[in-house]
Amino acid sequence: MKYTLQILFFLAALTVVLPAPSQNNVIDEIVWVVGDEAILKSEVEEFRKEILMQNQRIEGDPYCFIPEQLAVRKLFLDQAKLDSIEVQEVNVNRQVEYLINEYIASTGSVERLEEYYGKSIAAIREDLREQIREQQLIEGVQQKHFGNILLTPSEIRNYYNSLPQDSLPFIPTTLEVQIITVEPKIPLEEIDKVKARLREFTEQINSGEREFSTLALLHSEDPSAMRGGELGFMSRSQLVPEFANVAFALSDPKKVSNIVETEYGFHIIQLIERRGDMGNFRHILLKPRVPQEALDTALVRLDSIRSGIMQHKITFDEAATYFSSDKETRNNKGIMVNKTPRSVNAGTPRFALNELNQDIAKVAGEMKEGEISEPFIMLNDKGRQVAAMIRITARHEGHRANINNDYQIIKQMAESARQQKMVDEWLQKKIEQTYVRIDPAWQGCELKYKGWLK
Repeated sequence: MKYTLQILFFLAALTVVLPAPSQNNVIDEIVWVVGDEAILKSEVEEFRKEILMQNQRIEGDPYCFIPEQLAVRKLFLDQAKLDSIEVQEVNVNRQVEYLINEYIASTGSVERLEEYYGKSIAAIREDLREQIREQQLIEGVQQKHFGNILLTPSEIRNYYNSLPQDSLPFIPTTLEVQIITVEPKIPLEEIDKVKARLREFTEQINSGEREFSTLALLHSEDPSAMRGGELGFMSRSQLVPEFANVAFALSDPKKVSNIVETEYGFHIIQLIERRGDMGNFRHILLKPRVPQEALDTALVRLDSIRSGIMQHKITFDEAATYFSSDKETRNNKGIMVNKTPRSVNAGTPRFALNELNQDIAKVAGEMKEGEISEPFIMLNDKGRQVAAMIRITARHEGHRANINNDYQIIKQMAESARQQKMVDEWLQKKIEQTYVRIDPAWQGCELKYKGWLK
C-alpha cells in the first residue's frame, strides 16, 4: 500500500517556496532533543536542501516545520528498533543511484551537485543511503501498524457524504486509446554508418586519444550523455536484456564492449564499477537516421490498414493484433495501459492528456469516442520515429469526483484519511511518552502535534 502521509521524508504536496540555501557555513548546535536523539541545526539545513533539490514546497516557516518532521522521524525510527524492522540493502542502493542520477540531471553536472551540497559525490551518496535506509525503516513501521486498512462500502460512502463538494478532487478528462504502429525500414547503409562511427569511437578510447565520457558527452543520443554516459548503479533486470548481457560480462574498466543493438539503437559500453549484483556503466547510444522515404512508406502502409478497417474488412482489434509493430500493445488488441508513476490511472487503460505520449496527445485531444485517426508520425518511448494510428475507445469528460464513477479514487481517499488519523493518534501517544527538549530559540513555533513542549 502506498503512503501519502505527511510524515514521509519525500513529501509530495507542499506549499511555500523556500529561499535559496545560504552559502555561509552553519555552526552546528543542538536544536531539539527527542528521547536520547539530538536534532542538529546542520540536519535541518540538509533536509532543507533536499526539499529544494526535489523542487518541493513547504507550509509555513521551514525552521518550524522541518525540526518537527525530523522529530517525527526519530519517533518512527525508535519504533523500528522495537519492531526489529529490517531493510534490503539492494533496494536502498537502487534508490540511491536513482536519486543521484536525478540530482545530477537537475544541477547539470557532478561538479555542480558537489558545489550545491559542499561535499564530494561519495559523501552525498552515503548521506542519501542513510536517509533512504531510514525512510524504508519508517515505511516498515507504517506497514506493520497502519498497513491493513479495510473499509466497508458503507464506510466509504459515509466518508464521501461527509466531504464538502468543493473539496472533492477534479478528475480531468481521460481517454482510453488503442494504437497500431508501423516501424519504418531503416536502410542498411544507415546502420553501417552508425556502426562505423561507434568503431571509430572505440579506437579513439582504446588508443588513449579520447576519454569515453568525453565522447559520450559530445555524441551520445541518450539522456545520460550529460553525465558522460554514466547510468548509475543498476541491476540486470533494470536494463534491456541485450544491453545487460554484454554489460554484466565486462570485467575490465579499461575495455570497451563490442557494438550492441537494442530497441533504442546501437551502443558501446564501458564498465565503471561492480557491487554485487549491481553495476555502474557508461554507454554511447547512436540511432540510425530514418529517411523520409521510409517514413512515407510506413504512413502509406498504415493508410491501407485504415482503409480496410473503415470498409469493415477487418476490425481495429484484429489489425492491431496482426499488423502492429508495438510489442507492448499488439497482444492486447492495441489497448494502451497507463504506466505513469503515482497516477491514479496507473495500471488502467485510462489516460489524462498529459499522461499520453506528446505526439499522441496532440492527435487525441479533440477526437471523439469511436473515432479513428489519420496515420501520423510519432516519437515512441524508445526515442524512435514510427508511424502510428489511434482509436479512442472511451472518452470520460472532466468532472468532480463522485462515488458512482470514481469509486476507487474515493476509496483511496477514505483509506488515506483513516491511515492519517491512526498515525496522528499513535504519534500523539508517542510524544506524551517521550522526553523532548526544544532550544528556547526554536520554541516560538505553531506545531502540528501537541505536547512537544512539556
